Amino acid sequence: MTTRTDDELAGCLRSWRDRLRPADAGLPAGGRRRASGLRREEVAALAGLSVDYLARLEQGRASSPSPSVLAPLARALRLSDAERDHLYRAAGHVPPGSGRVDRHITPGVQRVLDRLADVPVLVIDAAWQVVAINAMGAALLGDFSGEAAGGARENNIAWRQFAGLPSRVAHDAAGSAAFEREIVGDLRDARGRFPDDERLRELIEQLRASVPRFAELWERREVRERSGATKRIVHPVAGPLTLDCDILTTRDSDLRLVVYSAAPGTPDAQALALLGAVGLQSFDG
Repeated sequence: MTTRTDDELAGCLRSWRDRLRPADAGLPAGGRRRASGLRREEVAALAGLSVDYLARLEQGRASSPSPSVLAPLARALRLSDAERDHLYRAAGHVPPGSGRVDRHITPGVQRVLDRLADVPVLVIDAAWQVVAINAMGAALLGDFSGEAAGGARENNIAWRQFAGLPSRVAHDAAGSAAFEREIVGDLRDARGRFPDDERLRELIEQLRASVPRFAELWERREVRERSGATKRIVHPVAGPLTLDCDILTTRDSDLRLVVYSAAPGTPDAQALALLGAVGLQSFDG
């Protein structure tokens, strides 16, 4: 038996899928279609959900999907902020408030990400979680697409740095120390701006409890903001690259676009072009 709330959620999901053209989602038209909108399997793939689960949501047979399901659905369907909030309410959840990190990728930010296809780009939130990554970014740094399944710690840059997880970004001792101070100072700034964000609070508590270096830096109470820098990348196929890493912020959003680029005509630019031509194949290291 479905409820009015289930019916509203189901109806919204179907309508929003029907209005979205393949080109709007960065997908090929794929030949003749019975309708102009996206196929159910396409939305499921974009959101990291099973087709069966999405079908049950659209038919009102699955109620109260979690926020970890709603966030990638809102991104896949290119919802506006108002539509994203309505999606949360229809699913029985309170929309993200002012005391929480807004991780919603607006249609405008998604269009920017789609159009920067020739350079590696990550989208991270105020907790240093990778929210999205384009194909070039995955080819350069590794695939972080598992975030859509629930925000795994392994896809959080701060956690990876302090936990000592493998990274293609190479730091010497001084560079690593400076990067860690930047991370902690930026997280302290975020904690002050978003006191009600549970995911951010849990990240900081876990790092303080398990990483003495983080706990030491946290007690210094330094406040910093993320800034751009030159990064050295050691790629398993393309070899070492030295790239500019620029941080682009968006108005009225807590998201940041991390863009890697190289000066035209340099060996590093040629290596990036190679990554773009070959893509992800054979880049599993």
